[in-house]
Amino acid sequence: MAENLKLPSYGGQALIEGVLMRGRYAVAAAIRTPQGHIEVVSEPLKGIYLSRLTAIPFLRGLVILWDALGLGMRYLSLSANLQAEKESEKIEGATWAATLFVSLALAVGLFFLFPALVGKGLQSLLGLTGWATNLFEGLIRLFVVIGYIWSIGRISDIQRVFGYHGAEHKTINAFEAGTELTPTSVDRYPLEHPRCGTSFILTLVVLSVVLFSLLGDLPWVGVIASRILLIPILAMLAYEYIRWAADHRNHPLVAWLIRPNLWLQQLTTRPPSPDMLEVSITAFKAMLELENQLALERNPRYQVSAPPSDAAVGAHQSQ
Repeated sequence: MAENLKLPSYGGQALIEGVLMRGRYAVAAAIRTPQGHIEVVSEPLKGIYLSRLTAIPFLRGLVILWDALGLGMRYLSLSANLQAEKESEKIEGATWAATLFVSLALAVGLFFLFPALVGKGLQSLLGLTGWATNLFEGLIRLFVVIGYIWSIGRISDIQRVFGYHGAEHKTINAFEAGTELTPTSVDRYPLEHPRCGTSFILTLVVLSVVLFSLLGDLPWVGVIASRILLIPILAMLAYEYIRWAADHRNHPLVAWLIRPNLWLQQLTTRPPSPDMLEVSITAFKAMLELENQLALERNPRYQVSAPPSDAAVGAHQSQ
């Protein structure tokens, strides 16, 4: 029986003037250069992406986190360098590593440590219980996350990135619906998608309230250590919830539960232009072409999965 490429295996990420698409075996990026043409880069996924960890519940969430931090940032760097007009403007090597480290440190400090310290300060000032302190911390974290997304969304360059984010969602939505992948047909599909990283972030924030509340009242050192060390645990839990919700999105209760996640995506997506959709579709087709090639090498009985514009939707069959 032919191996099936499960649709949840397909995901993506907005780049600077481009889109990254990732499958089970391959990844591809399409980036529009300042000269106007589309640069396509694709490669097989190796190492941890093909390990058994990707099939183990909860542990596979760490693979996704590594994917976002490693593979995603590498292609984000590539897209930024393709936009650089001068060689001196490119960010590479030690400079890029330092930029990534500082960015991660700032993210942990702003979204995890800052809310925790403010909550602890309110506890000392107002005499709050441990439960109330953790609740206030969660609300502060949610406010900071939404405020940060809203603020950067007002920057023109970021608005273009959010446009490519919308193009990525529309392309995957169209593919999953079996629609021909052209800018005109893809544009009819929603900007939101339940497996979006924005949904992951909101879910992680909500879960942090529950998990940190279970720890009870901790001293300052314990608060700081727990907020850093438990990030991987939160990532694993959030990933499994997003995966489950996406698989059951047609159930009325699940559809209701994911509404906040879809709402938040309104802040991280913008209606894409036809040229953005062209880039996203190009990235998806490049990924799928290499995906099929690699899958056939691993399993000769594999049934090729083609874009709806090139083959019938019936190619996507279950095992």
